Amino acid sequence: MAKIIGLPKLSPTMEEGTLVAWIKKEGDEVEVDDLLAEVETDKATMEFRSFDRGVLLKILVPEGETLEPDVPVAIIGKSGEDISGLIAEVAAASASAPVSEPVSAPESVPAPVSAPVSAPVSGVATEGRVLSSPFVRRLARERSIDLRAVHGSGPRGRIVKRDIDSYDGGASVSFSTSAERLPPRVVKASSMRRTIARRLTESTQTAPHYYLSIDVDIAALADARKAMNAELEALGKKVSLNDLIIKAAAVTLRRVPEVNASWMGKEIHYHQVVDISIAVAVEDGLMTPVLRDADRKGVAQIADEVRDLAARARDKKLQPEDMSNGTFSISNLGMFGIEAFTAVINPPEGAILAVGTIRHEPVVEEGAVVPGRRMRFTMSCDHRLIDGATGAKFMAAFKRIVESPLNMLL
Repeated sequence: MAKIIGLPKLSPTMEEGTLVAWIKKEGDEVEVDDLLAEVETDKATMEFRSFDRGVLLKILVPEGETLEPDVPVAIIGKSGEDISGLIAEVAAASASAPVSEPVSAPESVPAPVSAPVSAPVSGVATEGRVLSSPFVRRLARERSIDLRAVHGSGPRGRIVKRDIDSYDGGASVSFSTSAERLPPRVVKASSMRRTIARRLTESTQTAPHYYLSIDVDIAALADARKAMNAELEALGKKVSLNDLIIKAAAVTLRRVPEVNASWMGKEIHYHQVVDISIAVAVEDGLMTPVLRDADRKGVAQIADEVRDLAARARDKKLQPEDMSNGTFSISNLGMFGIEAFTAVINPPEGAILAVGTIRHEPVVEEGAVVPGRRMRFTMSCDHRLIDGATGAKFMAAFKRIVESPLNMLL
């Protein structure tokens, strides 16, 4: 008997997903655990596999659509089976779904001055919004395609993957002159961006943050890195300063375990492992893959694993287990020239360490002014479980290790 297949919840945090591509087509035989489609969630591009055996009789949702879990996406049954009743059932449910009311502009905002407005470009709604998913926008960027020149074949003119695949260059897009008063370009926030917004809002509203900054002489750590890379060159490997900072933080967490903790409602969980979440910038936002047992690994192994995690994060190939159950976070913006910043705690972790850039500046040593290399670190702490003295103890221990890297071996 034919049945309606809903979009499954592919990760614990998934609130919606974009149906990137159908792997099976209408009329294809489907076995249990066959790959039906690829779905982009807030975390990664996931595999949507079948729980049923039969024939894919009807695809209800085109590629590029963003849906909530359990929304009907297909019908599977026996070949030749009458599914008109199921299609009518889906249509009726869709027609009865509540439609959000348009938001009116605030009365205090003056109406725009009337001006001639050109006809909308294919694939662009009249308010200037390009209707497409994050996946489609990424494809367009990779292929240097201006989405405003693409005709959308999806619902309400939405641009889907097949439109990008069939695009042949089309007519050139005429850009407006500076004299025209155009509305802002409105783009629907991706699942990842909405999840980031929700989690960080929750963090700042529920976790009482305070911040501890310390300025560290980084010369010894930079010299240690140089010596390590000289030894690793023959193996075609190298370590970064960030890899050494991760190791230093991991060792410090072992020595000040009160910081390696999470607030869990009425309990504080003091972790027996050191699993560090590494902030990685990706196209649609930020991901935090977790480096497991960072305190037990050598710097070269940390370097290999961090590069692998970062590459899989940017390619959206991380699995939910790669991004869960971290005990402490590190965010490094030094490569962008940022000297210091404060980061938002990644709940339920108790702290996050923000890493700035190396500053080359004169310092005083034994009464003489000499060239120096300094770096500023700022730790955001959750005051519910980490008191000021505890956070200061961690930062002092971290500074000792960074300024004398041999301390990592103790």
